[in-house]
Amino acid sequence: MSVNQRSAGSAGSETSLLKKIVSASMAGTVVEWYDFFLYATASTIVFNKVLLPKMGNEYDAIIAAFLTYAVGFVARPLGGIVFGQIGDRIGRKQTLQITIILIGVATVLMGCLPTYAQIGAWAPILLVLLRFIQGLALGGEWGGAVLLVAEHAPDKSRAFWASWPQAAVPLGNVLATVVLWLMTTTLSNDAFLAWGWRVAFWLSAIVVVVGYYIRTKIDEAPIFQEAKAEMDSEKAAGYGVFEVLKRYPRGVLTGMGLRFAENIMYYLVVTFSIVYLGTGLKMNTGSILGVIAIAHICHFAIIPLVGRLADRVGRRPVYLVGTILGGTWGFWAFPAFGTKNTVVILVTIIVGLMFHALMYAGQPAIMSEMFPTRMRYSGVSISYQVTSIVAGSLAPVFATEWLKATGSWWPTAVYLAIAGVITLVAVLSLRETKGASLHALDAADAAKQRSEVPEAGARA
Repeated sequence: MSVNQRSAGSAGSETSLLKKIVSASMAGTVVEWYDFFLYATASTIVFNKVLLPKMGNEYDAIIAAFLTYAVGFVARPLGGIVFGQIGDRIGRKQTLQITIILIGVATVLMGCLPTYAQIGAWAPILLVLLRFIQGLALGGEWGGAVLLVAEHAPDKSRAFWASWPQAAVPLGNVLATVVLWLMTTTLSNDAFLAWGWRVAFWLSAIVVVVGYYIRTKIDEAPIFQEAKAEMDSEKAAGYGVFEVLKRYPRGVLTGMGLRFAENIMYYLVVTFSIVYLGTGLKMNTGSILGVIAIAHICHFAIIPLVGRLADRVGRRPVYLVGTILGGTWGFWAFPAFGTKNTVVILVTIIVGLMFHALMYAGQPAIMSEMFPTRMRYSGVSISYQVTSIVAGSLAPVFATEWLKATGSWWPTAVYLAIAGVITLVAVLSLRETKGASLHALDAADAAKQRSEVPEAGARA
């Protein structure tokens, strides 16, 4: 019996269960995104100096670091396919235990890498290999983490509860930013580049152990257990990436379109901003990281509020407002950065992340409500991860190249606006699913399957 079918008298125990599930989901997600974003920040201030060969100018060095960063995004769809298949077949819990170990090991090993001066080209080669493993694990992490919550949550408040794993993303980023900020402000530049940055990567081992332990204390959602039992008894009930592409191509394409502007905007706000402020405007690295950390804390607080709003007014209107406002951000944000006023910059980044939250918070609920349980892990993972190859992975690379070539922020602002138009089309084509029943979705999928069996027999 699912959370949605229980009596009103058990509301307290349901909430307690959901809080436990949310905590387990968030614990692992914080760890995995700490590792992923630690790399993103280190790319702009460390790797271009110690693990990569010297370039003609500082922008070229940053671009090279961002290209190694992009490798993780290329690996994410593969991780979505591999772990989506595993998650739909054996379960969300076991899959998440595998991914958290993988990303933790890769991150700790990054902190052990010899420098380019010590081993030459092997330094960037090993860095890229470990980055690929990071991306592979993260590709399977997101789908499992959000589904663990979404499949336990009541229909009427799914967006709120499922937004908490999304809120864990800025929390992981805060952790990564704060650790690097402490290192850059307490150590000399030489000490930081020699060994200080490595400590941030080694600390991953502690949070991985904590996150793994918490995830061992949770159970699969009843709706998944029911779907798994049905798949085990009916061999015709397919699952995985090929099945979801065959049966629900519209859901996959819509999910990818929803991700496009959101993903580009996030990496412009939290990654390229560091380049623009530090390299372009020559601001102090410690001050920039402090501003980014505060903005992430605000982002963390905003996301669940937007999730609750999506439950009240619907997924489409909230996403629509976020898409339109997000598309305008570049045109006024970069002039605001030009003031070099810390308060103005902080407000600009916070507002940008508020716009982002309007798109980001509702994604787990929206995507969960697009696919039946037997292929939901694969469906949400592919929709979410494939877009990142052409969106978030390349956004900082393009923006830095344009800044180097033109000295202007205009191409980046136009780029974000065009991305907004693409996502706007996806939002307008989106079916409103506020309050949708996952059981009803599974029933409709089963009925569709049954109706196709006689047709196949008749053709034979």
